[in-house]
Formats: sequence, structure tokens, C-alpha cells
Amino acid sequence: MKSKKSLTYQDCLQAMYRLHRFGIKLGLDTIGRILTELNNPQQHYACIHIAGTNGKGSVAAYLGSILQQAGYRVGVYTSPHLIRFNERIVVNQQPISDEAIVNAYLAVKNVQHGDRDPTFFEYTTAMALYEFARQQVAWAVIETGMGGRMDATNVIQPVISVITNISLEHRSYLGNTIAEIAGEKGGIIKQEIPVVTAVSQPSAVTVLEMLAAKQSAPLYRLKKDFRVRRNPDRSFSYSGLENIWKNMRTGLPGAHQISNAALALAACEILNQNHTRISLTQIQDGLEQTRWPGRLEVVSKAPMIILDGAHNLDASRKLASYLATDLKGRKITLVIGILSDKPYEAILKNLISVCSRVILTRPEIDRALPLETLYEKAALLTDDIEQIKDVGHAVAFAISTSAPDDVICVAGSLYVVGEAKAALSHVKEGVQHM
Repeated sequence: MKSKKSLTYQDCLQAMYRLHRFGIKLGLDTIGRILTELNNPQQHYACIHIAGTNGKGSVAAYLGSILQQAGYRVGVYTSPHLIRFNERIVVNQQPISDEAIVNAYLAVKNVQHGDRDPTFFEYTTAMALYEFARQQVAWAVIETGMGGRMDATNVIQPVISVITNISLEHRSYLGNTIAEIAGEKGGIIKQEIPVVTAVSQPSAVTVLEMLAAKQSAPLYRLKKDFRVRRNPDRSFSYSGLENIWKNMRTGLPGAHQISNAALALAACEILNQNHTRISLTQIQDGLEQTRWPGRLEVVSKAPMIILDGAHNLDASRKLASYLATDLKGRKITLVIGILSDKPYEAILKNLISVCSRVILTRPEIDRALPLETLYEKAALLTDDIEQIKDVGHAVAFAISTSAPDDVICVAGSLYVVGEAKAALSHVKEGVQHM
């Protein structure tokens, strides 16, 4: 065992990644024990808790940006990271330092963990909550990892809860129906704490209404209690709980981002009732200055290179809609790799239908689908297919065989996007960066 002084950043990461062998263990006892031993750092700042299938990270990014514009010191905890682990734990939009990772790792390592070793996610959650207290943030925006009710983040006591949307995912852990999954996501609803949601399916709405009523928690729904309308110039108007705000703009592209922004705006209205005084100007600036890597992120303009995780069915539909509408008439190359627990046939169908050619690839994670499996289904949808196992090489091939006015879209998994982003950071020629 290395001494504290000789323990490096890489040592900490390797130790944490070895925790993956413990798999996913949903529950609050272990994380609760760790945080108790750390003197409950999560009680030293105000929290916003975000659950849902898609859009969690975007809403977290919006709220973090807006709160920072309002003058607060803000921590944001999200997952997964794209390139570096530090991206998961951010203070005022800056990933924490390698030294802070080491210190947080040691703080968690040196306390009692209870009856079992923590999982990777429990460890990183405890590190984030500890570091936010150490850095004296005023606000922490916390994204769930999976589900909500038994997710390690559900030890916090938020001042507002956000549930973005719900679709079928992680069925072996969360349930096989929309209603069952809604019950798990709705597990973040706390006694008398307001909830903002974009959930629309009747069965899911019924579950959330029941859970909110049981907790005496006010529930505010998009399209019922607050609304948005997209304008021709891609701005939008927000008709909220108490305010009407016109000519709002987001820093994140895609029509679906307007719904995500609406959740953040409704949350701001509720925060202003009791906890903050965020001006309209600060909200506008926060929205427009929001950045969220790997989600419709344009990293080059000649050729245009777009990075978007699109890692589940709903996300692939939204990406396909963006490509078909905003980039209509452009020649689009799709570089795609998908994990084995995703509905890959439907994802391929959605995205290949709006692209000119396809390059199949595979991220390094062991859960990635083999190229042969993807090819079998992709070949039914298009004849123009290449197979390049290494993500970086796949992106390089796409660039070398694209014209300056073409589009390259990298999608299918945030792991693919992360490897592509890392590879592109080393590209010196052949692309005109943003």
C-alpha cells in the first residue's frame, strides 16, 4: 500500500475503477454511512436534485450556469465523464484539480464504509459531496446516476427536485414499465419539497402525482403549469408559474433543449420564491452561456463535426430530428458505436435514415457491441458502410474522406463521444476547429 504522500492521481483512478467489479448495487446504507463518517458534508450547502431518462445533464448545466451568473459559488455533479474523471465534479464550471481528486479519494477511503465496500458510483458521489463542502459552494446541482429512489445521490435533502422525462431504460434495475420506472425516478421526491417535471406519459404522471401527494410536495408540470413556445428565430417564449419571459435563448442547440431550459426556468421561479433572487438578466445570460460537452457539440466547422451521445432511443430520435431539419441537404457521415444494453437496432434505424454513409466503430468499454453485430443490422438499412474498430481511427477516416462542407456526426454512446473528443484534441490538420 502506498503512503498518502506517494499516492498519485492515477493511483486513485485505478483504485476507483477496480470498484467496477462490485457492479451496480442500489441502496443508501453504504453511502449514508460514509457521509456520516465525513460529518455529512451534503448538509453544508443548498442542493438541487435531478433525475430522469434524458436531459438531466443539460438541466444541471443550465441551473449551474444561471446560479453562477447570480453570483453564487456552484458545484455540479454529473456522470459519466467524456475524457477525464474530473469532469464529473465541477465548481463554477471548472473541473476540480487532480490534487482535489486525490484528497477527496483519501477522505472517503479513510472512513468506515459499513458492511460492504462501496461501488464506483457510491465512492465518486461521496467524493463530490465532500469536495463541494470543502470548496464552500453555496449551491450543489446533483444528477442521479440511475433511477432515483435507491440511487446513491438520494441521501441529499434538496430544496427542489427535477424529473426531466421518463422512457424505458435499465429494466433489470428499474422495472419493465413506464409506471414502474416513474416510481423509481419519483423516489427523489421529498416531504414538502417542490418538484418540476416534463414527464408526459399518463401512467408516469399518475405515479408522480401519487408520490407527490403522499409527500405533500407541490408538483409542477411542463405543458400544464408552465409552457414554452419556439419562435422562428430559434428563440423561445416562456409562460411560467408567475412570469412571462420572451426572446429567451439557450447556449445548447436542438429544439429539445427548449424543454430542458423550461425546467430550469421553472426551477428558478420556485427558487426565487424562497431561496434566491435571480434576475431575468442573470437567467438570460446563464442560459445563453451554458455549455454541455458531447451533446450536439460542434467541435469543427470544415468539415462540421458534431458530437452527441444519443445513447438511447429517445435521444437518437432527437438527434435524427436535428440532423434532418437543421442540417437538411447536407451530406452527413455517421460514426457510431453502441453499448450492448441499448436498443441498437432502433437507434441505428433512427440515425442511418438521415445520414449519407455510416462508419461503425467500438469504444474500449467491455459493454460495447461488436462491429459484426452492428453491421448485421446496419447492412439492412444502407449499402455505404465502413467498419473501423478504433474510434479515433474511425473519426480520422471520416475527416479524410469528407469535403469541407460535409457533416460528420459521432454518436451512439457517450463513451464513443469521449474517445472521439480525445482523438480530436490531437488533430492538428484537416479540420477547422471552432
